[in-house]
Amino acid sequence: MSERLVVIGGDATGMSAASQARRMKDASALEIVVFERGGFTSYSACGIPYWVGGHVAERDALIARTPEEHRSREIDLRLRTEVTEIDVDAARVRYRDRETGASAWLPYDHLVIATGARPVRPPLPGIDADGVHGVQTLDDGQALLGTLERARGNRAVVVGAGYIGVEMAEALIRRGYDVTMVNRGPEPMSTLDPDMGALVRDAMCGMGIKVVGDAEVSELRTGADGRVAAVVTDTAEYPADVVVLGIGVRPETELARAAGLPLGQTGGLRTDLAMRVRGHENIWAGGDCVEVLDLVSGRARHIPLGTHANKHGQIIGANIGGGYAVFPGVVGTAVSKVCELEVARTGLREKDAHAAGLQYVTVTVESTNRAGYYPDARPMTVKMLAERFTGRLLGAQIVGREGAGKRVDIAAVALTARMTVEQMTMLDLGYAPPFSPVWDPVLVAARKAVTAVRQRG
Repeated sequence: MSERLVVIGGDATGMSAASQARRMKDASALEIVVFERGGFTSYSACGIPYWVGGHVAERDALIARTPEEHRSREIDLRLRTEVTEIDVDAARVRYRDRETGASAWLPYDHLVIATGARPVRPPLPGIDADGVHGVQTLDDGQALLGTLERARGNRAVVVGAGYIGVEMAEALIRRGYDVTMVNRGPEPMSTLDPDMGALVRDAMCGMGIKVVGDAEVSELRTGADGRVAAVVTDTAEYPADVVVLGIGVRPETELARAAGLPLGQTGGLRTDLAMRVRGHENIWAGGDCVEVLDLVSGRARHIPLGTHANKHGQIIGANIGGGYAVFPGVVGTAVSKVCELEVARTGLREKDAHAAGLQYVTVTVESTNRAGYYPDARPMTVKMLAERFTGRLLGAQIVGREGAGKRVDIAAVALTARMTVEQMTMLDLGYAPPFSPVWDPVLVAARKAVTAVRQRG
């Protein structure tokens, strides 16, 4: 007798879990039903800013696998259908067709919750006006492009200066807009320490983006036609023909909360190493709706990234299919780009280390992406945190031009291996003048950190 797997959410985690489970069990042993409230599956949300900005020519290039491809593998995929309730005691879900309104219950043997995250949308006057857009799904990207094509002017305001904010600022600059970025923090990219965020601000200003820090948005003012006309802060007003919200996201866990499933302090679902919801043998969760273990600080965090989401899905599908896999945790690696500027980080910021009760030293070095004498060598700044006394690497941040961002992977591997900065100095990295100075900038920072540890120790 076959079992039934029900999946809530048809993007990275959900479809990865369904596909992996199908590889391990055929339809005679496992029926798979996936509910997706939107109209697309298995797409790269991270690519939306590049589609809006014209780097990616068309929407469908962001779709890794179509609904038809999933269905051809005997996965019952139901688009524009949302789950409205989870009945844990009866092991069933209530679903509703968003087009017809029809509703019904469906029992499950295994349930995967992959509901993702929702954009932060504060209850401000005018927040729902025409011309105001969040950017989370392909539908959101399509709606924004429609507004840009109809806009009567070329003034854009981006509210928030995180990953989505800076990437959308670039997309709008590429489309010929006059861009203002309004941020409540002092510097853009709060995932960096403020001194590194200041480098991002300076570079963005040099690209023609007006960056406004320490600004609290109080209203989105509308015109007589009901469309957004300006973003109002506590000190100024910025005219706008289009507004993009990049304030961040929160775990989409209202269904789980209503069902009594355990949530952590971050608001994300709590799971074990196998991605099983704690206390529930047949319920699994992954992606942007869960919290994960930070391997450096030992604390739970909410880190909404597609890299984690796909891994979670693979692990869940393997376990449901009768295999065995675990997700040990993360070190918090992320990379972004605004025009020519590359921004990367991994591990802890200074305030993270302080909150975790760690004593640390910091160093910052200036270097170049290539040998200084090689044509087009560009500047790069590397900041590194190391634990006082032990010298264990705690974190790294990099801001620079071509070739800067992916260097953070060196530090990510070192963090995962719990290496000291002294051990890092002897890493056998590739070298040739077109790619790096003879001492890679990350190793230069590690050497300087060794000295700081010895002086403080």
